[in-house]
Amino acid sequence: MVISQQDKITFSQTVIIVTNFLLGTGILTLPRTSVQAVKTPDVWLSVIFGGLVAILAGFIMVKLSREYPGKTFYQYSRDIIGKWTGGVISLLFICYFLATSGFQVRSVTEVIQFFLLEETPLWATAMIFLWCGIYLLVGGINPVARLFEIIFPITVLIFLLVVFMSAGIFEADNLRPVLGKGIMPVMQGIKTTALAYTGIEVIMIIIPFMKQPEKAFKAALIGTTFPIIFYVITAIIVIGALSIDGVSTRTWPTIDLIRSFEITGFVLERFESFLLVIWIMQLFCNFTISFYVSAFGLSQLFKINIQPILYILLPVIYLIAMTPKNINDLFQLGDLIGNSAIYLFGLIPLVLLLSSKVRRRRYEKNH
Repeated sequence: MVISQQDKITFSQTVIIVTNFLLGTGILTLPRTSVQAVKTPDVWLSVIFGGLVAILAGFIMVKLSREYPGKTFYQYSRDIIGKWTGGVISLLFICYFLATSGFQVRSVTEVIQFFLLEETPLWATAMIFLWCGIYLLVGGINPVARLFEIIFPITVLIFLLVVFMSAGIFEADNLRPVLGKGIMPVMQGIKTTALAYTGIEVIMIIIPFMKQPEKAFKAALIGTTFPIIFYVITAIIVIGALSIDGVSTRTWPTIDLIRSFEITGFVLERFESFLLVIWIMQLFCNFTISFYVSAFGLSQLFKINIQPILYILLPVIYLIAMTPKNINDLFQLGDLIGNSAIYLFGLIPLVLLLSSKVRRRRYEKNH
């Protein structure tokens, strides 16, 4: 599959794709998972450090991709380490993105059933989500980028509005003392918070789609900074309002925070629906881009058109989404995906970059 000019995306669209792909389930679950790892109010520091780890990973990925301008990861990985080994790694990446797609679909169906449509079966919500996604993706990556441009400002506006309206129940004492148990708990939480930034790997796949690929790292940097700000604000507000003991016992602490206050006399007294709306939109973004990237990978690997692959993968993603039997199984799937991302996108790009440098030096030395 050759990338056409119609599929080229701008710098700002690249930034928004990275940002939207990073923002997902973490908005609702990061306060709980990070508190369970850190066990002190210093979670917000771990969130910042986790973001810095993601920026470093993004730099390595961009550096690797810029070594092979005009080529996608699925192409240059085979140039570096051979056709078969590169093909296996590409298949692992494709499986990762497929699993991510299924996880996002199941996450959104669970939350919709729990908070909005209690009697609606999971499969019904999942089917609507899947068919809306494929309707968007048959047009290529450009319609996806344009949709993300619409969703992003709405997300920022509603998120900041809803979160800061909870300031009335915010207690600064819940965040004290800062570093009361030293820096070690913060360092122990970096792995957990870094997993919330899984999604930075998308920059490695979409660089060939950029009109200005030389600005790829700048796009990754800005695209990661927005989620860092979102997650830090979320961690501070949620822990400040609910305390670390209250956060650690809740499945969806951010939603519980929004449900714990109301503004009497206002036209709308409860605001969790607004948060759910933007969160569902963000999961749709995650689902569509990971779905597209996996289909794009298969089309490049087997040199066939992407359109039939999208329809073939649709039931595969549905089966992945329906595999977890309950919410605990879903969280275990999320942990598995996050842990695999550490090796797939933390280790493999670095190894490929070093291998590429060695091969290039050998070539220059022999010629």
